[in-house]
Amino acid sequence: MSSKLSIFWFRRDLRLSDNTALYHALKSKQKVQCIFIFDTDILDKLADKNDRRVNFIYDTLIALGQELEALGSSLWVLYGTPIETWKSLLKKNEIAEVFVNHDYEPYALERDKKIKELLGTKQIAFNSYKDIVIFEKDEVTKDDGLPYTVFTPYSKKWKAKLNNFYLRPYPTEKYTANLNKSAPTKVIELEEMGFVKNETFIPAMTIDKNLIQKYDTTRNYPGLLGTSRLGLFLRFGTISTRALAKLALDTNETYLNELIWRDFYHQILYHFPNVVKGSFKPAYDGIQWRNNETEFQAWCDGQTGYPIVDAGMRELNATGFMHNRSRMIVASFLCKHLLIDWQWGAQYFAQKLLDFDLAANNGGWQWAAGSGTDAAPYFRIFSPSEQTKKFDAQLTYIRKWVPEFESLQYVQPIVNHQLARERCLKVYKEALEKRM
Repeated sequence: MSSKLSIFWFRRDLRLSDNTALYHALKSKQKVQCIFIFDTDILDKLADKNDRRVNFIYDTLIALGQELEALGSSLWVLYGTPIETWKSLLKKNEIAEVFVNHDYEPYALERDKKIKELLGTKQIAFNSYKDIVIFEKDEVTKDDGLPYTVFTPYSKKWKAKLNNFYLRPYPTEKYTANLNKSAPTKVIELEEMGFVKNETFIPAMTIDKNLIQKYDTTRNYPGLLGTSRLGLFLRFGTISTRALAKLALDTNETYLNELIWRDFYHQILYHFPNVVKGSFKPAYDGIQWRNNETEFQAWCDGQTGYPIVDAGMRELNATGFMHNRSRMIVASFLCKHLLIDWQWGAQYFAQKLLDFDLAANNGGWQWAAGSGTDAAPYFRIFSPSEQTKKFDAQLTYIRKWVPEFESLQYVQPIVNHQLARERCLKVYKEALEKRM
């Protein structure tokens, strides 16, 4: 091996096992040094210095560092903008190649473009691999090569294309001898980055096979522990998407479909990056949102007077998690009952959700608003009372998060359901007719 280093850069793939780019780095001709960059371009925009996601990343990096130290290596945890951090790395080290896994978000694409250009001035290869999805970009398209914009035909093609090749793990453990033998380094403290240690308990990653087996029958009931709650771990890559897809394929097709939705929204973001700032269906940009700030705050605080809506928002605010069914209910309520721009809700979720993922969050909100791919038609307006009867009939979820809902202390509804429904239909219809 040469004296130069190969650098593996952790981003949203925080694990050693079955890691595509790490595997390829370890099979290169140089010793491999793993790094992580606390990106100030991202951190400086986080208003909440108690952010649980930063805490989760920090704790995960400590554990990763310990794993690497047990293998005689270390994790370099760096702090700063990516471009300045890489300039410093290039000054201090002889670097042969850099290995990363693809990221599909607009910021990440621009970041990687700049780093690739910087490395190119030194004739250093920037090698990027698929890891966080099963199929990406143009791997699943219509017969004419155009991207799918409807989920069902996409999912059929996705399943038809799937075979063991796409689910095979990358055996990084076979090549850990190629890690750079480096001494442990001090990890920058959260406080040094302007964040505080959040003591809110985040459950350890647990893959419950029995739960996944029953997922199709339990997933819609927020009062049950009927979902895997693995979104956070998928988001930051502490679990392999391939391993989870393999389990789902062998266990429960409904759960597999949820993973396919994830791929679907990533390919939508890749092919239609404009969805970040506007409606997938441009006609919906003409909707005259009311955007009442007082009502928005009531929604954020779980004080709308609709128990099933308030339960979802309070669960989110307290835990950083919200049940899948609740996400649909609260999103529909914001867009259609209150006529508040879906982007307001999407941004609030971006601030609060531990498992926030731009592609899925955007796709879900546009679905609720009617403006996205495969979206619910504008005239489909969830009735909070009907959703309660169907999915929380025993009021288990509501009683947990809105214990005062049957008392005089509970707030009055901020909007009448029937009047809100009629108003929504009128406003949506007028906006869409103008665009025809």
